[in-house]
Amino acid sequence: MFDQVMTRIAGRFDRVEPRATARAYLLGLLSSVERKNCWQLAEQVGHARPGPMQRLLRYARWDAEAVRDDVRAYAIEHLGADGGVLGTVS
Repeated sequence: MFDQVMTRIAGRFDRVEPRATARAYLLGLLSSVERKNCWQLAEQVGHARPGPMQRLLRYARWDAEAVRDDVRAYAIEHLGADGGVLGTVS
């Protein structure tokens, strides 16, 4: 499921670096880490520092509303039917 969502939103990021950071950021958000700030999320995904995640959120060019809409559409497609279930992050 996670990789399908990432495939769907990948085109919203013009460069590979923010695309990879967005993937790591989302994995961190979906993790069991208690505090969801850039330091803890970076550590959770194996980054030494939070800089890339901070740059993603502050400076990278991407359309947050379009990403939201893509994720929402994916969720509706997969959960909108009777018996729809979310899978686990792999």
